[in-house]
Amino acid sequence: QVQLVESGGGLVQPGGSLRLSCVASGSIFNIYAWGWFRQAPGKQRELVAVITNGGSTNYRDSVNGRFIISRDNDKKTVYLQMNSLKPEDTAKYYCNKEPLRPNIPSGSWGQGTQVTVSS
Repeated sequence: QVQLVESGGGLVQPGGSLRLSCVASGSIFNIYAWGWFRQAPGKQRELVAVITNGGSTNYRDSVNGRFIISRDNDKKTVYLQMNSLKPEDTAKYYCNKEPLRPNIPSGSWGQGTQVTVSS
C-alpha cells in the first residue's frame, strides 16, 4: 500500500506562488500517472492536474497556465508549482496515483496540505 505525504502549503497573498510536494512510499512510482486534487470546504474533491508516466501533463481549465505539475521518479515525488494564486485556489491539496480511476480508494489518500490565498 502506498503512503502519500503532501507538503508545501501555507498562507499566501493573491498573485503569490507556492510549490507543493508529494512523496510516495511503499509502492512502485514510475509506472503510474499521478495527479493533484483539491477540496475546498463544502465542495467535492476535484482533479487539478495530471502527469502521465511519460511526462505528459493536463490541467483543469481554471488553473491552466498558472500551475505546473512535474515528477521526479528517483525521489518518488510529484510537485505542483502554483503561480498567480487566486482566492478561489484556497483548498486542501492532495496527490494520488492513477488519478483518472473512477473510484479511488478512500484509504489511499494522504493528509493533504492546506493552501490559503488571502490578503
